[in-house]
Amino acid sequence: MNTLLLDSDDVDENARMAAVIDAVEEAFGAFERGDSQMPAKSYIDLPQYNGDFRSMPAYLDTGEWDAAGLKWVNVHPDNPEKHDLPTVLGTMIYSDPETAVPLAIIDGTALTMKRTGAAAAVATDYLAVEDATSMGIVGAGVQSYTQLEAISEIRPIEEVVVADKDEERTRAFIDTFDDRFDVRAGSISEAGHCDVLSTVTPVEDPIVGPDDVAEHTHINAMGADAEGKHELADDLLLAARIVIDDHEQCTHSGEINVPYHEGVLDDEDIYAEIGELVVGAKEARGDDTGVTVFDSTGLAIQDVAAAHVVYEQALENDNGTSFGLIDTDDV
Repeated sequence: MNTLLLDSDDVDENARMAAVIDAVEEAFGAFERGDSQMPAKSYIDLPQYNGDFRSMPAYLDTGEWDAAGLKWVNVHPDNPEKHDLPTVLGTMIYSDPETAVPLAIIDGTALTMKRTGAAAAVATDYLAVEDATSMGIVGAGVQSYTQLEAISEIRPIEEVVVADKDEERTRAFIDTFDDRFDVRAGSISEAGHCDVLSTVTPVEDPIVGPDDVAEHTHINAMGADAEGKHELADDLLLAARIVIDDHEQCTHSGEINVPYHEGVLDDEDIYAEIGELVVGAKEARGDDTGVTVFDSTGLAIQDVAAAHVVYEQALENDNGTSFGLIDTDDV
């Protein structure tokens, strides 16, 4: 059996967002039911290069399909300036669970953006008001694009407010979407008073406080992916219904990591994991629910779920480059 090589263009073509959202939702459900294996993310720190590697393996069984894979990803902040390369690069190895054959090697950078947007969409579907038509985005970097693309799949978004200090990035974002949405630049508070807010910044000092959001705003806190990162003020978190993707990861490196380790916030302040909402173990949004927060750190099962969609669609479309990776002559 040959292996498919799928580059970023192949991922863009085959990661149909609606299908990725469904697959990620199924992955959250499998995780909650115990039908998955996801060892802790492991790190290789490389201070001499101001970077690190992270390995993220997982297996999941949704009942209709199962899949396994490993994402090998890095964070090297000096890459753009020193090497003209992205800060984050990723490679996904997608394998057949039955035979261990590597079915595909997939660009993990594009895949990560797709599944991150999909995770926010799943949370938004459970936690945002049903008639949400406005969305705010704090941070106009690469992740902001798939936030809007994914969330507009599950809510009829019409108005978009983007807040970013970088005028060039803001203009690029507006130019990308102004033919589909009423999109404009605004302040953090203007973005936060939308029905849905996604924060996608790497800050360590909170930039969104309780006065910056409306009474019913749902917030996808997507920026924190390492210890010390913190976008939302503690009093905002304490007043909100907090839903996380995984307790170990979120308390280590998610939005809640700083107040959790300082003792400001504890397990009693965490309402649920997203999988509990998916399987119906916890109520999602009630009539009297106010501000909600989804703390997303990104789980390896999401990558495997997105890779499943991309691989199956690529086979159907005859996309990618097929090559022989395994020599079976001596078997």
